Amino acid sequence: MSAPVALLEVADLVKRYQGRGWRPRRRTVYALNGVSFSIAAGETLGVVGESGSGKSTLGRVVVRLAEADGGSVRFEGTEVRSLPRRALRALRRRIQMIFQDPSGSLNPRMRVGEAVGEGLEIHRLGSRRDREARVRQLFEEVGLDPVYADRYPHQLSGGQRQRVGIARALAVDPTFLVCDEPVSALDVSVQAQVLNLLKQLQRRRGLTFLFIAHDLAVVRQLAHRIAVLYFGRIVELGRTETLVRNPRHPYTRALLSAVPSPDPERQASRIVLEGEPPRPTHLPPGCPFFSRCFHPPKSARCTTELPLLRPVGESMVACHYAESS
Repeated sequence: MSAPVALLEVADLVKRYQGRGWRPRRRTVYALNGVSFSIAAGETLGVVGESGSGKSTLGRVVVRLAEADGGSVRFEGTEVRSLPRRALRALRRRIQMIFQDPSGSLNPRMRVGEAVGEGLEIHRLGSRRDREARVRQLFEEVGLDPVYADRYPHQLSGGQRQRVGIARALAVDPTFLVCDEPVSALDVSVQAQVLNLLKQLQRRRGLTFLFIAHDLAVVRQLAHRIAVLYFGRIVELGRTETLVRNPRHPYTRALLSAVPSPDPERQASRIVLEGEPPRPTHLPPGCPFFSRCFHPPKSARCTTELPLLRPVGESMVACHYAESS
């Protein structure tokens, strides 16, 4: 059976932020440092990691809200990084983004119906009457009464504002959505509602998701595969059920230990990472996780040789001793 055709292909992606002052090179931070993956049409790839791991930067670089410093981003075979302005504008009908903070992503002086219809106006899709009808339809599709279209963001709850953000992303009929922690600012009960909505939309529209979150419990509900990011590098990548059942990287094991179990009799012991993470401006030549690693086989090799992503079992893992996990 042939492998599914990739809708998005990312190869060796690099994004750095240059420091300022007398010695800016010594203050360079690599938010992304050689990230590679692909996503098939209709698939959800979840990206998890701590704050500062490069998750949000990855999402912004993919949609070209931030410019990469190296590597390749190919969407349907087209190199996104080299597109001229007009072609990029046309591509953004196919690629949209749902932001983390629904309040910050909506103009407080604009009615939410106008915000949803803004993309239709920018891309000149339909007449004014057609756009108004389309906005009403989108509100119904995301579970909002169309009467809310005349309200301002502050008149809606957090969950309602995020549904507006989803409707705005769907307005121009994209095929690919980058979801940058879309439920992290919501209550747990509202999180479940929004996740169920995203699942329904994916089935109904055949959408493809790059779903970014810091909570593995959230990602595992939606993602077909999970990529674990640490200091701008993918340290483990695999199918969700495989990664959750048999994590190979110690950092993945630590993240999974923080996920609460609904069964009180099956609560796993929490792995508390000791030691200090490396400074982002002075990453070690070896494994960046070494100073916090609890893996018994770790050795001096880990301090001098950077572990590369390689197949281990059914996953891809960046650890010299992943086989003994």
